[in-house]
Amino acid sequence: MRSHFNGLKTTALFGVLWAVLLGIGALIAGGTGSSAPLWIFALIGVGTTAYGYWNSGKIAIRSMQAYPVTEAQAPGIYRIVRELSVKANQPMPAIFVSPTPAPNAFATGRNPKNAAVCCTEGILNLLDERELRGVLGHELMHVYNRDILTSSVAAAVAGVITSVAQMMMFFGGGDRRNANPLAMIAMALLAPMAASMIQLAISRTREYDADEDGSRLTDDPLALASALRKLELGVQQSPLPEEQNLVNASHLMIANPFRNGGARKLFSTHPPMADRVDRLEKMAGRALGS
Repeated sequence: MRSHFNGLKTTALFGVLWAVLLGIGALIAGGTGSSAPLWIFALIGVGTTAYGYWNSGKIAIRSMQAYPVTEAQAPGIYRIVRELSVKANQPMPAIFVSPTPAPNAFATGRNPKNAAVCCTEGILNLLDERELRGVLGHELMHVYNRDILTSSVAAAVAGVITSVAQMMMFFGGGDRRNANPLAMIAMALLAPMAASMIQLAISRTREYDADEDGSRLTDDPLALASALRKLELGVQQSPLPEEQNLVNASHLMIANPFRNGGARKLFSTHPPMADRVDRLEKMAGRALGS
């Protein structure tokens, strides 16, 4: 059983996200007498989710300009990934390397049969084999836990909320005789912010899950803790440029790939490294004490 109840937290956060969407729908229905606009945006959101989910692997790999590698070219990665895949009773994913000095890694794909694992050249130069094994265990668990679907749905619902709120802001609530103008303005301003914060919370919760489950897969939480410490310093020294295609793929990576100081920490898709390391060290302590 997960000690931090992250699955329950994710379910609760999704519930709040849908409650915000339904609240907007109720205001629109009250102001216009019709919920048709909400259904239109919901259908757009579903279509966007389906496209992003189905093509998530290609989009992320392309954004990092990654190239496939053979076992002869990357024997260490293949050895680790094959061992962990066999242990998890899952198929071997495709292996990619991104030619960037920024240290990072990610796994993507709509299911284990269509998964891909990508390491940057920077992370391969930064970590030793034990630490890399911890990172790859984390990334494989994102695929096994179907986190790509989770993040896709969260992004789609948040996008629908933002779009509908913008529509309310620019076009009003239709028949204002039936609408509460203060409620409409408040919802239009606050709903997108709430949706974004909930989406970030879901992303952070899934990171904690992958840390915990990946460490169980490798039987070595301290290896991942050591890797995360190195990655925090490595990213600050060699961050990725904040281009939109990279920003869109950043939630997949094990470490926030951008310089992350001040207010930006509030809007990060990743939990603080210190918290992640602390949880992993406590996990190792519980294992030793059992």
